[in-house]
Amino acid sequence: MKVLDLRCAQDHRFEGWFASEEDAQSQMSRNLVQCPVCGDHAVSRLPSAPRLNLSGASAKPAPTQAAPAMQGNAEVQQAMQALQARYLKAVRQVMAQTEDVGDRFAEEARRIHYEEAPERGIRGSASAEDVQALAEEGIETFPLIVPDALKQTAH
Repeated sequence: MKVLDLRCAQDHRFEGWFASEEDAQSQMSRNLVQCPVCGDHAVSRLPSAPRLNLSGASAKPAPTQAAPAMQGNAEVQQAMQALQARYLKAVRQVMAQTEDVGDRFAEEARRIHYEEAPERGIRGSASAEDVQALAEEGIETFPLIVPDALKQTAH
């Protein structure tokens, strides 16, 4: 099993698990790998430190001057991954607790606002003009970017 550090064109970093190096290259070349945050298929591999199993080795290497900078970078990367995980969890929660009304979003938001339909959480798509018109009517909305991976049922 190969665990690779990956990054999309939007600079979202994530891990990919593959059967082998060849499997990873094959999946990436066929656009089968996508960012779990934004759904981007422009994914590249990041350099990663190899894991070495040195049986019996107990001496720790002396720290170098680059160690503090690398540690800071690792902390930033861990914080970014934690933030992405929280975002994905929040998106999943919104999706589980709202009704997808698709391209009827503006129409359904108005019906709810004017009490022509039962009040409930909805999600869907609307043009910038529709969103502006809703705001002018006092109907609050907010954009939610849903990664493609969350729009589909996992296999």
